[in-house]
Amino acid sequence: MTIERFHSGPRMSQAVTHGNTVYLAGQVGAPGESVTVQTETVLAQIDALLAETGSDKSKILSATIWLADMADFAAMNAVWEPWIAGVGAPARATGEVKLATPDYKVEIIVVAARD
Repeated sequence: MTIERFHSGPRMSQAVTHGNTVYLAGQVGAPGESVTVQTETVLAQIDALLAETGSDKSKILSATIWLADMADFAAMNAVWEPWIAGVGAPARATGEVKLATPDYKVEIIVVAARD
């Protein structure tokens, strides 16, 4: 099977496909913005990358969500839930971690299928 890499740099690719599976790198929003704005930005980035790789959010198999502070859980979900509504919720894990910079509040990683 062919492996395709999208938006590759020296350290990582933003997306990798192998067969009918799409793996996205962790997506982050603009540093310093609220968790709401960062989540909106991240989900838009995920939509764009999935479209580019021949998939969409209805085909997300799993999502891992990292929050810098679990106090932001409700605010993140207030953006996530309407975004995923009507397409089938994926398997998901959410946890609190120290992100790459204190200005990041949320990072989302997804694995999706494609046709």
